[in-house]
Amino acid sequence: MGRPRRRNKPFKPFNQPDKHRVNNRIRAEEVRVVTDNGEQVGIKPVAEAIDIAQEAGLDLVEVAPNASPPVCKIIDYGKFKYELQKKESLAKKNRTENTLKEVKLRYCTDTGDLNTKLRQARKFLNNGSKVKFSMRFRGRERAFMKLGREKLDHIVDRLSDVASQDGNSNYNGHQLSIILEPS
Repeated sequence: MGRPRRRNKPFKPFNQPDKHRVNNRIRAEEVRVVTDNGEQVGIKPVAEAIDIAQEAGLDLVEVAPNASPPVCKIIDYGKFKYELQKKESLAKKNRTENTLKEVKLRYCTDTGDLNTKLRQARKFLNNGSKVKFSMRFRGRERAFMKLGREKLDHIVDRLSDVASQDGNSNYNGHQLSIILEPS
């Protein structure tokens, strides 16, 4: 049999630079010092600010390096990094992406199946996604394009309370489609 395969893990450099300068890595000569409560201590030389932070048992973290003079906060750096990471993950989770859901049907789709597809489309629209209804015509079915357009118009009418049509219906080759967006 042999031994089991090892999985390749993504490479992480050991000395990954931090986004913020901490304590002795701060390059400015003078900094504006703020406590973790938001209380202004004033403009101090870096060495003095580091001493103040160490007396409190905390770190001096450069929060706004582009300000004049740079703003440094006296905080616990580990806790600060954790809270930043938590904010980023929350922002990523709450980000909404406009997605396009596609519902395929035929010009001869019966009312029961059509009602099911409309219910699904209504759910997509209520969640904030756009819905594309596409209808494909094969061979001699192209003679029934008029029935397909009528079916799509019927769909737009049925979903007019939750959606509006995004442009006109498209016809390319053997496919007819419309896009509905939440209103």
